[in-house]
Amino acid sequence: ILTRPAVEAGENLGFLPGDLRDKLDPYLQPLYDALWDMMPMPKLLSYLEDKTIEIAPLAFMRGRTLDNAFVILDEAQNATEGQIKMFLTRMGKNAKFFITGDLTQIDLPRNQHSGLMQANRILKDIKGIDFIFMTQVDVVRHPLVTKIINSYEKWENDRIKPVIE
Repeated sequence: ILTRPAVEAGENLGFLPGDLRDKLDPYLQPLYDALWDMMPMPKLLSYLEDKTIEIAPLAFMRGRTLDNAFVILDEAQNATEGQIKMFLTRMGKNAKFFITGDLTQIDLPRNQHSGLMQANRILKDIKGIDFIFMTQVDVVRHPLVTKIINSYEKWENDRIKPVIE
């Protein structure tokens, strides 16, 4: 099961026409893109049709118990504190949950806090829960992306350094 929060990156597209799938697919498209990179289209379509692979919006997880499931919550930096707690408490028997997110790319409104940040503080000492932090050396995109990340980090660090005269 692959899921992610329906959060836009700085823009609000407003009302989207169509049925529920038409409205949600733009938010879930990165998950489809990743799957298409890993397997031929006919195989992926077959897995989606027979529910071997399920792509579901995070908002629709409430009430579910995910037994015998391998679940990935992507872009979790954009999940609220309540959404992360709700997601984690869906874990059923023999389930494995993985959460990915980049705390430098939070797109939540200013009055909301990243649940991923809170989960790290609350759950870091629980046996069976691990947090793995990656750096620029883990970037698998275009080589310029590492340079871009480094430049932004330098700029942000320079901005918050106290000026000593």
